[in-house]
Amino acid sequence: MVADCSSCGSVGGMARFENEAHDVVFRDLKTTVEGLSGWRCESCGEIEFDADSALRYAAAGDALVLQARRSVGEELRRIRKKLGLNQAQASALTGGGHNAFSRYETGKVIPSPAVINLFRLLDRYPEEARVLKRA
Repeated sequence: MVADCSSCGSVGGMARFENEAHDVVFRDLKTTVEGLSGWRCESCGEIEFDADSALRYAAAGDALVLQARRSVGEELRRIRKKLGLNQAQASALTGGGHNAFSRYETGKVIPSPAVINLFRLLDRYPEEARVLKRA
């Protein structure tokens, strides 16, 4: 089967590949998925995985997202406890809902970069948390 590339429009430019390893990257996390097959454009390098390979590649990406959420949650929990805050106090400090920190710490939701950065700063300068509590 000769196929045209849907990315660059190269006519008949898609070549079959079998059993390749491809890296999946999310933020600073990376994993390799082995045994992937599909089509690659010889002109632009665009890849179209076959159905099974696409599912396995996507599942690996989803796993990295969940791993990143858990990692951020663990970091926020450690900092919150260091500051002597309960989850409701930490949520109030960041303007989140009453159970926002519970969702962050369990990895159900990834907090905004502003929340992460604030808590990383407070980890380095915990005395500043007193100033924020009064505001």
